[in-house]
Amino acid sequence: MHPLHLRSAGTSLVIATHRGEAEIIHWGADLGDSLPDLSILSEPIPPSSIDANVPAGLLPQASSSWQGRPGLRGHRITDGTPGFDFSLRLRVASATADGSTAVVVQSDPDAGITVTSNLTLHPGGLLELRHSVTNDGTSPFQVDELATMLPVAPDAVELLDLTGRWCRERHPQRRAIQQGTWVRTGRHGRTGHDSSLLLAAGTAGFGNRHGKVWATHLAWSGNHEQFADSVADGRTIVGGSELLGPAEVVLQPGESYTTPALFAAYSDRGLDGISEAFYSWFRSRPHHVGAASAKTRPVVLNTWEAVYFDHNLDTLIELAESAADLGVERFVLDDGWFRGRRDDHAGLGDWYVDETLWPNGLTPLIDAVTSRGMEFGLWVEPEMVNLDSDIARAHPEWVVGPSAVSHKDGGRLPLGWRQQHVIDLVNPDAWQYIYERMDSLLRENNISYLKWDQNRDLLEHGHAGRASVHEQTLAAYRLFDALHAAHPRVEIESCSSGGARVDLGILERTDRIWASDCNDALERQTIQRWTGMVVPPELVGGHIGPTTSHTTGRTHDLSFRAITALFGHFGMEWDVRSVTGAEREELKRFIGLYKEHRGLIHSGRMVRADVPDESLMVHGVVADTEGLDGGTPGGATAALFAVVKTRTGFDEQPGRVTFPGLDASRSYRVEAIFPAPGDADYGHTFTEAKPAPWLASEADASGRFLGEVGLPMPVLNPEHAILLRFTTL
Repeated sequence: MHPLHLRSAGTSLVIATHRGEAEIIHWGADLGDSLPDLSILSEPIPPSSIDANVPAGLLPQASSSWQGRPGLRGHRITDGTPGFDFSLRLRVASATADGSTAVVVQSDPDAGITVTSNLTLHPGGLLELRHSVTNDGTSPFQVDELATMLPVAPDAVELLDLTGRWCRERHPQRRAIQQGTWVRTGRHGRTGHDSSLLLAAGTAGFGNRHGKVWATHLAWSGNHEQFADSVADGRTIVGGSELLGPAEVVLQPGESYTTPALFAAYSDRGLDGISEAFYSWFRSRPHHVGAASAKTRPVVLNTWEAVYFDHNLDTLIELAESAADLGVERFVLDDGWFRGRRDDHAGLGDWYVDETLWPNGLTPLIDAVTSRGMEFGLWVEPEMVNLDSDIARAHPEWVVGPSAVSHKDGGRLPLGWRQQHVIDLVNPDAWQYIYERMDSLLRENNISYLKWDQNRDLLEHGHAGRASVHEQTLAAYRLFDALHAAHPRVEIESCSSGGARVDLGILERTDRIWASDCNDALERQTIQRWTGMVVPPELVGGHIGPTTSHTTGRTHDLSFRAITALFGHFGMEWDVRSVTGAEREELKRFIGLYKEHRGLIHSGRMVRADVPDESLMVHGVVADTEGLDGGTPGGATAALFAVVKTRTGFDEQPGRVTFPGLDASRSYRVEAIFPAPGDADYGHTFTEAKPAPWLASEADASGRFLGEVGLPMPVLNPEHAILLRFTTL
């Protein structure tokens, strides 16, 4: 049987079947049109080992003597006890390819198990892989794990993943790849603040713009594992799987289980090449929002850090008036609008407008917002419930716990989290109640946007006495899907105590994510940089918070906060009524800059420079038409870059900084657009008031010169930034 060969955007994937089972022979650089006879890859057999070459299969299995992590773990249940079919011998029944897609069917007729693998290599080079296992037998089969795995080349010697906590999500950590298995486990019942958005293996010292990188992401919003498995013969496998609880998936005869998709990208241009593959996939989706569609990303004002639970109509109308004056395009009313909600102890689940606060409903505020040219958005948390709520008192059986009976009937509840629990969406009646309440809110009010929160982990999560994170996650997905079908024009944000549910599973159902509850610009520089490894900026909410951050107590100039927020879906979470005088004019200027350049920011290529000075970050967006025939015309903004000083540096001055990603054959004019001489915080930004002369005017140079030689930078004060515009000449 001939090998299957998928090719796209400089990437090849080769699947061989000549040894009986499917095996990925190559995932990496493009191999061209023709392949040799793959029998030349047969390896010598070392002493004191298996008497055959051992394949690292598409589903690695012990029946082929694979000694690493297996692809499928499970067993058949007969008469209430495990049967003998615990070790499968899957062999290829069919393998077909059609352009960029492949379908491989492997089965073990004796065990009564079939696994179908679907692979798609998308036009931008992003690989999508998922497996489905079907029980062809006559008794139940319990699935303990079905993992999606990919091999990486031997020169992948370093591993990078991400971790974090609330208000400090997605920070990188590196280590050498050594023999053994590195596993990142998420048992939060949601993606998790500490989850790794991606797992990247690469050549020694790989960086933003250099080195080979193989990266994976698991598109799942529940319990999961991501791993790198390096076996004694030198082969390394990376992959991921849903982490299933005890007996969560038991297949009856004829039933199937399908894994979450594993998305994977290869780059020979460092981490930026990985981002390009993910961005290309996101922006090709028909429902994508941003510059690639008619749905531009409006300037947002969220009321949380402005008023918290203090919902007063007159105050909120004043806030809306102030927002409209600034140029805000979407006004979002946060937590506190529904029955019994005066703090976070009560009310969740009672999704009715509080008549004591809003005797005429939300209509007066909505009218005040929409009459000023803004969309109206509303905060909800449909998956959660307070015990102090009418719905919890009426239906205690809807509150999730590990017991088969409700807490009112003697069952045990998990410990509280922010005084709240989880509503059991696996229960059809509970699901229907939540759907009807959300549907009614959207039908009865002119709401264009939902900020959908999820403020706790799903711990000891069960339905009818059985673990049910798997079913709860699928039920939540169905809820999103049903509401989208009923209200296709309503956008939904995924917020989960900030950034605890950021994955491609939820992003298939939502229109942006809230990267973190932290609006501190210094923290946000790292959070947004690593969130942006996978998620393009138009889908990442980035807001200007108050001058002194509510979560860290740090104080920053407006320019630093605004430049940070600019490279995302821009907004504010701030009582903007207090912004007056020169500061208000500066804020208006930034809002204008965002509106002027959001088309570029939300469609261009993200570029992150490799800067030797660890106290300096240089990142930007380059127009995607750069270097193409009929590309960016003269005078158009071809790129925006931010130069960010995070702390004091070792050297007296930063010297010259290069700007990669520009067209080497074009000429550019570079100018500092914030801060410029005369701006209110100009003197605060620089350690001395006499930066390099070109900053006071402009500099003209070729893309090759700017990428290889660069420009001298000013001595920036810590926690300050400058914004540079590049226009073609």
